Amino acid sequence: MQLFIGNKNYSTWSLRAWYLMSKFNIVFTEKQLVLDTPEFYEALKNNFSVQKVPALIDGDLQVWDSLAICEYINDTYLSNAAWPKERAQRATARSLSAEMHSSFMALRNEMPMNIRAKRKVELSVAAKKDLARIDEIFTTQQACYPNAWLFGEFSIADAMYAPVVLRLKTYQIVLSAAAEQYCQHVLSCPTLQQWIIESGKETDIVACDEAGIDVT
Repeated sequence: MQLFIGNKNYSTWSLRAWYLMSKFNIVFTEKQLVLDTPEFYEALKNNFSVQKVPALIDGDLQVWDSLAICEYINDTYLSNAAWPKERAQRATARSLSAEMHSSFMALRNEMPMNIRAKRKVELSVAAKKDLARIDEIFTTQQACYPNAWLFGEFSIADAMYAPVVLRLKTYQIVLSAAAEQYCQHVLSCPTLQQWIIESGKETDIVACDEAGIDVT
């Protein structure tokens, strides 16, 4: 099984699929490509009809898009362990994951993931609204599962929101106490720390993701 990903410093969608698979000890070969280069598109063109990452090859099957890959891994290899067991919580986890997949556009545009950096940005009203919603999600779930993952045990929902936690760190965004508690829990995860360490070894620069002003 092969997982194609982009730069670990910048590629949020790559992180989501990689994180879930690594956290659950799924055996796969990582194929890393440098974003926005001719080689990136050529490598994907030779293997996939869609030239985006992440993308998964499992035997004769191709799966693309982070959430689709996570769902496939959950169905095929995890016996549904990547979603909460309880029906109502599972529905909520799926809703939150879909919300992350389709929403928060201002936050994404104004706070691109850039793990190596420490930056300050001037945020729009729309981005602040996105942050308020993130705070609400983390706080609500921490009230149910203090000092734990969003639904107690690690799930696809946590993989979906991990890049947001890294963005908050880069741009030094402080949320409410309960939300910060969740962020610290995520950042302390050894699997995520592995990704962070590897991102720090990269030297490629993706200019469109270099937002904000450096902070010392």
